[in-house]
Amino acid sequence: MQPLQDRPDQAADEYETHLRTCRQCGADGRPCSVAKYLRRVHNNLARAARGRRDASPR
Repeated sequence: MQPLQDRPDQAADEYETHLRTCRQCGADGRPCSVAKYLRRVHNNLARAARGRRDASPR
């Protein structure tokens, strides 16, 4: 299992890769439903990582 802090970065990489390789995203110039889903996954993981970082004792 990968460290929690790496997950948002991996999700961002998957989103960017999808945008580059998806025929529908390339043809329309707009993100398809899969791209929107991948972006939501990235945003949720990034938000959770920030929440963990804010909740940690200083």
